[in-house]
Amino acid sequence: MAPRKLAAGNWKMNGNLAALAEIDVLVAAYPAPGCEILICPPALLIHPAKTRAGDVIAIGGQDCHDQASGAHTGDIAAAQLRDAGATYVILGHSERRADHGETDAAVAAKATAAHAAGLVAIICLGETEAQRDAGETLDVIAAQLHGSIPAGATAANTVVAYEPVWAIGTGRTPTTDQITEVHALMRDRLEGKVADAAEVRLLYGGSVKPGNAAEIFAIPHVDGALVGGASLKAADFGPIIAALARS
Repeated sequence: MAPRKLAAGNWKMNGNLAALAEIDVLVAAYPAPGCEILICPPALLIHPAKTRAGDVIAIGGQDCHDQASGAHTGDIAAAQLRDAGATYVILGHSERRADHGETDAAVAAKATAAHAAGLVAIICLGETEAQRDAGETLDVIAAQLHGSIPAGATAANTVVAYEPVWAIGTGRTPTTDQITEVHALMRDRLEGKVADAAEVRLLYGGSVKPGNAAEIFAIPHVDGALVGGASLKAADFGPIIAALARS
């Protein structure tokens, strides 16, 4: 059976203990959701978020180190995320790649660590506006996919998210044809890289909103969304979840 479609919310560096009340609203509204729901809050909120979410909503981290332990001040090991209640971790987000200089090889190493700790790695890919305008999108995505997905990746432990950098938080969204082209490429390039490539969930991220979610989820090979700002409030994230469950 194919994995359930996934509505993933990335809170980024937002939220506090009071904000976890939004999880209560989602649990009450979707006690038996027609898709999988995931919230990735800041690391300090993972344990209390899991307590609120129960078995209805999965909780994930936003990054992890590639080492299991050691002298890495300020970093978090994948096993520590797991111990706090996380079952997923976002890796290689464009903000990490840009702000922290993360390479494809670094992302692959982190994904290997995540798998070893029993976490599902959500590996993010995406092109900049300059790369899109230069017609380099497919080459960039293919290279990132090849370099960021480690040996041992399967549909059970890996999700791939396409997030065009120029669409994140800008309100701009690629056309359906542009999303279709990239998701078809990712599905194709996963063949030979992952044994059960056809079952790997492919998420779209970048200005996903209640108003455009249904259209995006109708695109072939879009198995869910990685949602940023719209996941912070249940009133915004809820309609996206409902649209995915209906798709």
